[in-house]
Amino acid sequence: MEERAAAIIQNYSPQLIVSRDLTTGGRQATLIFNPDITDGTALRKTVLALTRHKGNVTAGQLAARVLTAAEVKVVSTPEEAVETLTDGDAALFVEGLEPIVINVRKYDKRAVAEPPAETVTRGPREGFIEELKTNLSLLARRLRTDKLTVERLKAGRYSGTNIAVAYLSGVADPRIVKKVVEKINALDTDGIQDSFYIQNALEEHPYSIFSQIGVTEKPDVAAAKMLEGRVAIIVDGSPEVLTVPYLLAEDFQAGEDYYDRHSLAGFLRILRYTAVVMAVLLPGFYVAVQVFHYDMIPLKFLVTLMNSVAGLPLKPLSETLFVIILFEIIREAGVRMPRAVGMALSIVGALVLGDTAVKAGLISSPSVMIVALSSIALYTVPKQVGTTSILRLMMTFAGGLGGMYGLVIATLFLVIYLAGLDGYMTPYLAPFAPLIKPDLKDALVRKPLDRMVTRPRSIPNVNRIRRKTWKKS
Repeated sequence: MEERAAAIIQNYSPQLIVSRDLTTGGRQATLIFNPDITDGTALRKTVLALTRHKGNVTAGQLAARVLTAAEVKVVSTPEEAVETLTDGDAALFVEGLEPIVINVRKYDKRAVAEPPAETVTRGPREGFIEELKTNLSLLARRLRTDKLTVERLKAGRYSGTNIAVAYLSGVADPRIVKKVVEKINALDTDGIQDSFYIQNALEEHPYSIFSQIGVTEKPDVAAAKMLEGRVAIIVDGSPEVLTVPYLLAEDFQAGEDYYDRHSLAGFLRILRYTAVVMAVLLPGFYVAVQVFHYDMIPLKFLVTLMNSVAGLPLKPLSETLFVIILFEIIREAGVRMPRAVGMALSIVGALVLGDTAVKAGLISSPSVMIVALSSIALYTVPKQVGTTSILRLMMTFAGGLGGMYGLVIATLFLVIYLAGLDGYMTPYLAPFAPLIKPDLKDALVRKPLDRMVTRPRSIPNVNRIRRKTWKKS
């Protein structure tokens, strides 16, 4: 083995790296590998082929004619060969020849299954897993074109995490691709354990409570976004694929919308928008009406409400905030508890605590109903639950302190803030603000798929046409 290679390998723990000396073609050779992440069967075939080989050949000929692994490449330096050991490759050093890298990787991985956070009743049920190669194959099966381009990167000083930036050449804007690659290459951190580490670095407004990067666990959704001109970022070890640019409207577009009739998809999409608005504003509206605007409540309901809140020790704002916090604690406990216990804890905890608190005269039945309805409505758009939960608290404070005027002003500030938010040359509220009429066909409602002739103008792309012009027969 070359002295340079031997010096590099000394930096690795002897428990991780194994070397085997052998003779091939009359030359001394050394095969180095990590036994924990290599395929033993493929490794034995490689050793057998090397020891049986006779004759004087170059490194390229040895890689092409002798080695039987699917992926074999000749590299220029020992450092480059040794670096691949942590990926599960084997490094072959032959006396007088360039180093050779042999792909004998083998990782334990779970099966491809439907992701729990993006279940559908109709459409593909495959989901990404934690293995990069499998995730790329799931994308390649849906995008069978030579335009599918993958740039492979690494990040993390100690983790050396493999990252793939995938896009369609001739569709995605090269400026977006370049910006994504530059941001990933600029990362200087100990390790990348999940795609969120990359997500935080890619966001152009990292301190905003609104996510500016698309996240999906479904290959069909990722492929559809790439067909519109977006760039996908796949991180080894994470089942969530990131996409940029990103629009707020994307979270209101379920993958199932495109596998059902456009009339039903449009109805459900309007329902999601309505539910999120109700989830954010309903508790604040309830508090504002109860504190400042009694005249807005119908008389019969006002009598019922007064009877419910009579004698309560808490003011309306404090009462509503208490119920919201109570529901958030129950939700968080249900998520963190084991699955079998968590569901029972959520149901029993909400029923028992809510009913007991009402009977004890601590809170009123209307406040429990309002907050429960708001909490259920949050989950119509599950990817925005964290953001909408914070917004709900802010709007509740605005309604309790300023009444309807405070609620309106807070809503205006929110809309103005969102209208000014952008990322990767894409307005966050497009196609509503700014108004982009051609893109409204897939915003609030969805038109039939054969009417979607052009790609979205809301995001940068270099090829606007995606199908032939629709003609009525």
